[in-house]
Amino acid sequence: MMFDRRFALIAPLMLAGCGLNSIPTAEETAKARWADVQNEYQRRADLVPNLVSTVKGYAKQESDVLIGVTNARAAATAVHVGPGDLTDPAKVRQYAAAQGALTVSLQRLQEAYPDLKSNANFMALQSQLEGTENRITIARRDYNGAVQAYNTRIRTFPDAIGAKVFYGAKPMATFEATTPNAGTAPKVDFN
Repeated sequence: MMFDRRFALIAPLMLAGCGLNSIPTAEETAKARWADVQNEYQRRADLVPNLVSTVKGYAKQESDVLIGVTNARAAATAVHVGPGDLTDPAKVRQYAAAQGALTVSLQRLQEAYPDLKSNANFMALQSQLEGTENRITIARRDYNGAVQAYNTRIRTFPDAIGAKVFYGAKPMATFEATTPNAGTAPKVDFN
């Protein structure tokens, strides 16, 4: 009777020492960290195209303003009125019109100047890309750490007993880069 009572008191401690609770906890932690990895890749997939489109939009607007100034300047410098042309009212009007178009383009540039944000947007894009890649790196590292803890737990005594007997636990795979350029962040193409 005394042996049965002691066994009844010791059995739960022995079972607890076999990883009945710690193995599923470690497994779920590793699965949650994998979900974090997937979440960060999805965040990148969603974020990057939107950021690039925003930067492209501002760059296009600014490009249009600057191209307008460049074209107006080219047109203004293409019209030549020399001293002998001052008696030709059509040539003088043509010269004045070309200079007026340049003036209007320069005014548009001055008006748009406070809103010219391409450089700031490019810097923000670069910062967001760097931050996104860092978040992915951290998520992968956290996942690999959780997998290492789980794999160690199911392979070391006494948890290895519970892992084999109760769960049939198998080691999880760590995240490994599979592409030849995995160490290179994605390139952004504005074309």
